[in-house]
Order: sequence, then C-alpha cells, then structure tokens
Amino acid sequence: MKYANIREEELKNKVAQDFFEKFDATEIINDIDFSVQLKALKNSIHFNDEYLFWAEAKNDSSDILIMLTQLVLTIGKARIFDKKLPPPFLGCFDCEKIAFIPYADVQEIFYLNDFNWKVTPSNHETREFKQVKNHIETIINKDETYVFDFLKDEKELKRFIDENFIIGKNKTSKIKIDKNNFIVIFNRWLEVVKPSISYHWEEAKKNGVISGDFYLADLLSDQNTTLRDNLYVVLKATRYEMNRYQDEYGAFISGKVDFTDKQKAHSQFWAKYERPPREEYWDYIVERRDLLVPQDVRERKGSFFTPKKWVELSQKYIADFLGEDWQDEYYIWDCAAGTGNLLAGLTNKYNIWASTLDKADVDVMKDRIRNGANLLEEHVFQFDFLNDNFDKLPKRLFDIINNEEERKKLIIYINPPYAEVSSKDIQGKVGVNQTNIHKKYTAKLGTAGRELYAQFMIRIYYEIRGALLAEFSTLKILQGSAFRNFRQEFKAKLEKIFLAPANTFDNVKGSFPTGFKIWDTKKNEVFTKIEADVFDADSNFTETKILYAFYKDNYINSWISLFKADENNAIGYMDGINGNDFQHNNIVYVLNKKEQCPNPRGIWINQNNIIPVSIYFAVRKCIAATWLNDRDQFLKPNDGWRKDLEFQNDCLTYTLFNNNIQSKYGVNNWIPFLEKDINARGKFDSNFMIDVIKGKKGIIKTEKKLETKNKTKDIQHEIDLPIAAESDIEYNVSRQFSTEAQNVFNAGRELWRYYHKQPNCNVNASLYDIREHFQGRNDKGKMNNKSDNKTYNELIGNLRIALKILAKKIEPKVFEYEFLKR
Repeated sequence: MKYANIREEELKNKVAQDFFEKFDATEIINDIDFSVQLKALKNSIHFNDEYLFWAEAKNDSSDILIMLTQLVLTIGKARIFDKKLPPPFLGCFDCEKIAFIPYADVQEIFYLNDFNWKVTPSNHETREFKQVKNHIETIINKDETYVFDFLKDEKELKRFIDENFIIGKNKTSKIKIDKNNFIVIFNRWLEVVKPSISYHWEEAKKNGVISGDFYLADLLSDQNTTLRDNLYVVLKATRYEMNRYQDEYGAFISGKVDFTDKQKAHSQFWAKYERPPREEYWDYIVERRDLLVPQDVRERKGSFFTPKKWVELSQKYIADFLGEDWQDEYYIWDCAAGTGNLLAGLTNKYNIWASTLDKADVDVMKDRIRNGANLLEEHVFQFDFLNDNFDKLPKRLFDIINNEEERKKLIIYINPPYAEVSSKDIQGKVGVNQTNIHKKYTAKLGTAGRELYAQFMIRIYYEIRGALLAEFSTLKILQGSAFRNFRQEFKAKLEKIFLAPANTFDNVKGSFPTGFKIWDTKKNEVFTKIEADVFDADSNFTETKILYAFYKDNYINSWISLFKADENNAIGYMDGINGNDFQHNNIVYVLNKKEQCPNPRGIWINQNNIIPVSIYFAVRKCIAATWLNDRDQFLKPNDGWRKDLEFQNDCLTYTLFNNNIQSKYGVNNWIPFLEKDINARGKFDSNFMIDVIKGKKGIIKTEKKLETKNKTKDIQHEIDLPIAAESDIEYNVSRQFSTEAQNVFNAGRELWRYYHKQPNCNVNASLYDIREHFQGRNDKGKMNNKSDNKTYNELIGNLRIALKILAKKIEPKVFEYEFLKR
C-alpha cells in the first residue's frame, strides 16, 4: 500500500499533494471528505466554484461500492448540488486505490420524489443505502468506473487526471441541461445572473413576477433569443421583454428589462451550458415552473405537486369504486389544480374542469393544452375557491353544481393547499386562513379553520352537497384532536382510503402519512373508523391499518390530568402534555422544574403520582415513531393497568433511566441506588427513589431560600410526603421487578459505579449528568452523541440495549390496556 498506517486527514493531504498539486484541494464542502477545484482561474467570475471532483475518503482498505454509496447519500442529504455546481466526477479513495465515476450517471437519484434523504449515510442497513448501492453497482458493471491502484497505476492515474481535469475544459465542452438538472442550474443562475438584471424584484412580487420566468427565457433560447413566444418573459438579444404579466388591475405589463453590466455575467454564465435543452424536455420544464417559484411563496400558497405514482394510484382507486367507465359517467372538477398534473391520464376532456388561484398557473395549463395536454381551454380558468362566488364559474359547470341530480355525478378531485396558521402565526403565513369561507363557516370549522384544506372541504360539503370528493390530505381530519368539532359537521361517508408517506410529495417535509380519500357527501355519516391500505415510498402495498376517530375525553392527556400534583411537594416536572399523538412525543420530557421548559405545559411529579406519570412517559416513548403511526392518538386506558404491578414497575424502571433530571437544578431525588450499591464517593443528598422502590413514605429533599437581614442562603428542606390517596394504586409495597427491569438496573448500576471512579465526580449525579460528563458538548452547546471513553461507550450501550428490551416488553401492554388502538 502506498499510504499504509496513516490517519484520514494525513491521507487526504498526501493524495492532494501527490496527484492534485495543480488544483485546489483544500476546501471542505459540508460532510464531503475531499474536493478538487480549479486553482489557476479560481478568481475569475467564469470559473468561480467550478469543481472537478468530490470524493469519500477512508484511511483503511474499503469497498469502492460502499464508499461511493456513502458519498452519494452525503451529497443528497445536504442537497449540496442545490448550492454548488456538481463536478464531472464523483469518487472515493482509501490507502491503496482511488476510483472515479461520472456525476451524470448518478445525478438522477438526487431528484427522486420518493427518496428519504434523512437517513444516516454511514448506516449500510437502510433501504435507501441499498437502493443507491444497487444503482451504483449497475454503473460499475457497465465499466463506467475508473479504478487506479496508487502504487501499481501511478502513471495511468496521473495521465487520467491530466486528460480529464483540464482547466477551462468546460469552455468547449458545455454542460447539457435536462429535466434532472435544470433546477440545480437555476439555483446557480440566481447567484450569478439575477443580480445583473435591472429589475425591481420586491416591487415585482406584487404582480406575481418571479425570477424563474427570466431564467426560462434564458434557458429556452438560442443565440440569446427565446424560442417560445408564449412565456411570461422573453429574451431578445441584449434585453428581456415582459410578455404576458398583468398588473393588479388586469392590464398587461409591458416594458424592456436591461442588464446592469452590459450582459457580462449573463454571457459568462451561459458560456458553460448548452442551450436550449433537447426539445423533448421543454414541456416538462415549463410544466414544472412551480419549482422556480420562491420557497416562501410556495409555502404561503400551500402548493404541492402530486407525484405521478400517486396520481395514477388515486385514479385506480376511483375506478375501483365507481367502475371502469367512471370518466364517461362522471364530471370532474379540480378546483385547486395548480398546473394540472393531478388530471394527467384522464381521457374525457369534455367532462373535466380545472381551476386555480393563480393566473400564471392557468396560462401554464393552457400552454400545455396547446402542446398536447388532454384538456379544453374553455374548461381551464382562474377561480379563488375560498373567496369567489360560484357565479364566476363556466356556465356548464355552474349548471351542474346547481342541479341536484347532475351534482351527484360530479367528482371534486383535488390535492388542496396545506397552508396553515398555527396558534403562533407562522412567519410568511400570517392571515393566510382569513378567507370568505373561513368567515362564513367559522363556527363549524372551529380550530380546523386554521388549515386551508379544511376550508375547501367545508365549502364542498355545504355548497356542493351530493358530489363525490376525492382528495389528498393529512389524517388530521380523521384523527386530530383539533378537528373533533369539524368531524361533527362534515358528515360525508368515507368510502375508500389509501395512505402514503407525505415526504414523497414535493415541498413536504416531515415523516407522516398523507391519505387519498373518497367521500360521498350524499350519505350522512360521522366518521368513526376505517381500514386503510398502506403503500410505501415506492408505491408498493405493504399492509392495512385501521384508523379511528376520538374525542376530547378519550385522549391520554385527559387521563393524566386526573393525577395533577402540587408544586410544593414536587420532585420533578413532566413537560409536553399538549399533544396526544406520536408527532408530539419528542417534546415529552421529565425535568427538574417547570422553568426549564420554554413553553411549559405539563404536570408536577411527586410520590402520589409517580406511577401514573411513569406509565404515561413509558407508554409514549417505548414504541418508535414512524411515518405511518405519526398521527396515531394515545388514549385514556382501561382499568387493567391499575392491578398490573409488574407493568407499573416496568414503566417506573423505564422512566428512571430515561429522564433528563440534572443535579444543577436542585436536589436529585431520582437516584435509583443506595450509596453502597455503586461504591459512591460520598452520601447522597436524597434517597427518595429508593424509599419509593421499597414502598416507604418518601422523604423529599428540596432547596428552600431563607431570607436574612444580610444574605440569602440555601438550606435543605425535608418534606414528609403522605402515601397516595388512590387506594387501588399500590404505593406502599416493596416493588418486585421483572427480569427485563432488573437487567436495566444492573446495567445502570455498572455505569454509576464507573462514573464514581472518576476524579472529581459529582456524588449526586443524575444519568443526564453522567452522560454529559463523558460525552461533553460541541461548539453549539449540544451534547455529543458519543464519548472518547471506550468503557463508558460500552456501559451506556449495555444500558440502552437493556432499555430497548424492556420497551419491547412494555409494548404489548400499551395495546392491551388501550393506550393505543391496533
């Protein structure tokens, strides 16, 4: 090996020095291990940030396929290609070899709608890792990967670099633009070209003018002349011309827009790229103009592009419900059409109407019609569904809506906007829910009125009663506590439903389910439950899942509120009692004091309620959150838990070794051991938790301020806490622990013992304190995930394994006692 027994940083330095000395290999881009860019012309505008090579590096002998896969996942996770122009080559190297692969061969994977980029790149067991690995393996099998041994192939490697890493090579070999990379190039265009365009961009927003239309004028041009004359902006040699925009009064905006630098930046930028793209991509690029709309505008409007696979599946579900001739027998209106992609695949254009809020989207649909889309121009129109009256509709559609029998043959087929105003008014969305429909149906909507899609549904239900509603939306309407009043008003029958991961839709973040639902508004039925089909990100059917509706008194937070304690005798505070589903589990913590919580909403903990609090905490934490259970509601249990002492003790154990108690916030009453059990350096300030375990009356140790004439000092204050009044909760018995719980105690005991061997240890340290001691914090103040201490890593690992086993033991009881419905 050329580079044996050296550290990774030294390896990267030596490879840069030995093979890339003509270039700059010093920049660190996010988590990419190694990057090569031009050096000689680095300060030129034309070659600024022009990269030649991004690579993964390992200092030991590694599998090329594994390294390349990890690199692709690293790039995709940080979306580096949105910020930097990708290089011609990706690659990897270790102590003996280096490999190169064309970036163009892997770029398509970065634009998958149904790919979860949140996975850890180094985790080789994820579905995403295996998917990328399989893709790269096909490239390697096609002999499109160049591999060189640093020792044996040194000359060939240097020749390869000399021939392919040529300064200025992109001057003559321009980058081709296609449907996969036109957004990447747009992001770079925004940095380089847009600042040189003499236009008042803030003023332009009022008329809906977007910078993306100037980019399209550039992109779909030849010799600086736009080839499609129906775009909103066209490029004519040395300037742009406004083509189709209208101002707020409906008058067309005319005018010419010049460059501030005599078109220098524009010329230098487009010298790198081949324009126009192949004609087969033009329609797609124009159709996806929505991707060029600024992010804040897209979010405010709540616009989301429906992936083709879900469009096709939804139409299959409609056909299964209505029969194969449904398109000839029913009328279809997409009243939130955007650019109309939800209607793709429909065949009877005479029965289809499409409306949308933005005139720009109407024009895109009409442009698509002129290029083959199966719609009628007369059936595509601008309409604000939440503000406009139906008398603005095309006459035929208006007549259908106003005829009771015809209305029964109407399908409202939509992926409605998801813009929402929270209780704190999200920046950029303030007032987005203030519509005419919101004002009209405020009492019926309740808190659901914060969400635009609920307003769509309530208008359809009350003003187009009898129609079928086929819609994509979250499961809040079925399960959310904020929608409980809405469910009493919206009494359409839910006939069919399938679920898909929401983050497979463009512009949607978060791991939760989206449902496609078919409602019959003719049938009067309050939703209670339904069996839903579940599809994974690849649109493969995986299972069925029963969804239930619940009401205020059913929820777990109503149950735990029965055990509220007094602050004066508290040993801690459980925060996060303001959401009943899995998505809120990450805000449930056991802390010392209410003051530690930025927006406290919880319950004080003392000996009287420590068992139900521990049950609540363990029940909510023992089952991992997934995209599918994200909206599942935790419920008020049946009474079976009250007599199940083993279950109670398992939950107590789980909570004792999962809390965030810190000794710096007061006396630590949560140490689950005696001093002799762990060879403690000194006597604990409190043995309260041991007394609880033994079934004794707990003596809580607290700190209380005493005011004197000259100073304030802390003293310990003892509180003799009476046994709980709840006679059917056994507090005054010595607790017997299951084997799984004992294993947790044993693992925890070894960890505490090791900590107390450390110099200057805190005698009263909590588990959180011990973790902080060994793991430390990073520059941002966040606790590190691991420690440099191998013994500690092993001990904390053993504890976590024991806790996972205990969690699995608790899980069946969660369903048996109906904290969750199966």
